[in-house]
Amino acid sequence: MKKDSPGNVLLSQRLRSLDALRGFDMLWIIGGGRLVHTLNDWTGAGAFTWMSNQLKHKAWDGFTFYDMIFPLFLFIAGVSMPYSLARRKESGDSRKEIILHLLKRALVLVVLGIIYNGFLQLDWGNIRYASVLGRIGLAWFFAAIIFMNFRLKWQVVWFWGILLAYWLAMKLVPVPGFGAGHLSMEGSLAGYIDRLFLPGKLYNTVHDPEGILSTLPAISTALLGVFAGRLLRISGKWWTPVRKGLVLGGAGIVLLGLGQLWGLSFPINKNLWSGSFVLYAGGWSLLLLSLFYIIIDVWEYRNWAFFFVIIGLNPITIYMCQAGIIHFNGMSDFFFGGIIGLFAEPAQPVLKALGYLTVSWGFLYLLYRYRIFLKV
Repeated sequence: MKKDSPGNVLLSQRLRSLDALRGFDMLWIIGGGRLVHTLNDWTGAGAFTWMSNQLKHKAWDGFTFYDMIFPLFLFIAGVSMPYSLARRKESGDSRKEIILHLLKRALVLVVLGIIYNGFLQLDWGNIRYASVLGRIGLAWFFAAIIFMNFRLKWQVVWFWGILLAYWLAMKLVPVPGFGAGHLSMEGSLAGYIDRLFLPGKLYNTVHDPEGILSTLPAISTALLGVFAGRLLRISGKWWTPVRKGLVLGGAGIVLLGLGQLWGLSFPINKNLWSGSFVLYAGGWSLLLLSLFYIIIDVWEYRNWAFFFVIIGLNPITIYMCQAGIIHFNGMSDFFFGGIIGLFAEPAQPVLKALGYLTVSWGFLYLLYRYRIFLKV
């Protein structure tokens, strides 16, 4: 087995596979996707074309790898919950203090999401209040409340109850002008509620993918992560680390099948965060967690994952920076512009994308070296 390098010492008390998986997830947002797209444009190779298509969202029904980025991050937040809440209890925090912390975290994420969407530009007519960070904050908060107040059996009831209630509402509640069960962008109940109650600008004018009603099934995505986290914390002779990893993988395969089956009635759809989407994206999330956990935490092959861990330790920081707080394109031009100019013009977009990814990662590495981590 390979031991950690000295740079990994501060990670010794963490579930390192979770940091690595979070970093792998964020990679595609901070420049990995851009690099693949430019490679496809340059080479036209079949493999890059397939990858490029996978790094684009489906317009409506269907599923690509890029559709999994958001639910995987929320799933990972759920996995970490049993660990983080246990640490707070061990440190002596009261129940009231923990709940206040959870509420504060949720509100901070909602506010950061609004800021990410351009609130500081003060363009009041075009402010979008729904956001990725807001959904993470709200879904994680309600999943945490369920986790703290109910035993595992009732947590499972909540998981399925939310998904089934959402499905029935989307199928049975009529929308003026469309009737019941209409699952288009304009005619769905989720879009109708967004138009009625969500202030500000909607992402798609008639529907917001991070809207009000579709946040409910996102709670189940976070709860699925909680279940995985609970499993990883189980102690006992039978529950060896390898078996835990295999159970996670097996559960992932089951959820993939259930998601496909449910999709026949309630299509896999990220914009609606349909129940089938929760199961299908959750299946892939469990499979990835199983793979990373077995390789990194069980077999202890860790050095290869250091690149991802650096990203995974500061995910909110780098996400907010992508809104333009730091001009990574300008930094890339400053450091690599001259070198890039020496290459043929068709290759330059690839090198620019690589430079962007390099300076983004380098920024995160500096934060890591100086032990700077944004805690929310």
